[in-house]
Amino acid sequence: MKITIRIDDIAPEIDWRNFNRFKAILDKHGIKPLIGVIPDNKDSKLKISDAPKGFWEYIKKLQDEGWIVSMHGCNHLYTTVNGGIFPLNSKSEFAGYDYQTQLEKIQNGRKIFESHGIKADIFMAPSHSYDRVTLKALKASGFTTITDGFGDKPYRRCGLTFYPISLQKSKSVASTKDGITTFVYHPNVMDEKDFERFEKLFDKAQVVSYSEFSKYNVRSRSFVGNLYEYVLAKGKYIAVRFKSSMM
Repeated sequence: MKITIRIDDIAPEIDWRNFNRFKAILDKHGIKPLIGVIPDNKDSKLKISDAPKGFWEYIKKLQDEGWIVSMHGCNHLYTTVNGGIFPLNSKSEFAGYDYQTQLEKIQNGRKIFESHGIKADIFMAPSHSYDRVTLKALKASGFTTITDGFGDKPYRRCGLTFYPISLQKSKSVASTKDGITTFVYHPNVMDEKDFERFEKLFDKAQVVSYSEFSKYNVRSRSFVGNLYEYVLAKGKYIAVRFKSSMM
């Protein structure tokens, strides 16, 4: 199983020390990840350090070097308690809103990207939460791909391509299947042990650049497949909540 890397929550005032440490590991192994950049961050939890000058120029530079840039919501604010059709969480910036509201959010984010010369056709939903209305609005706004869902190869749903994330990292590392999936990381909240585990990943797994996804044929996903994915996501959400309550 091939493993790609996804970095969430990129905004001007993130923990740049952690980000740079994470990037140095990737650079050491020649890996180009997917990064989720927030067009207009209003999430106070992601305002950790001073914003550097030339943030958008830096993002453009990373994109020019082969890093894949995705639009990570618009403001990264959770304003509904709707987990949507991939319920890994019970909060959302999008799921539960009507079409026009979601369309405006998505198009506002896209306009900000374009004003800084950033082109992106991949969407990354904050907290993985989106609904069918979100998919319709994304397609209408020119997005073609979503980084989410479970699976070992790209699949097609509602006219969009999904590049899946891993349901369980240990099983993905151990798998000998000819497939590809994504490991999700949040450098802002990583500690020393997290970085140690990340470095060891390269000794245990076949880590590849995110662009590797484009080499795979895209399969159609059936209703049964979509339902199974929903059950897996909901089950993981319940398991995480139960584990947290026991700690």
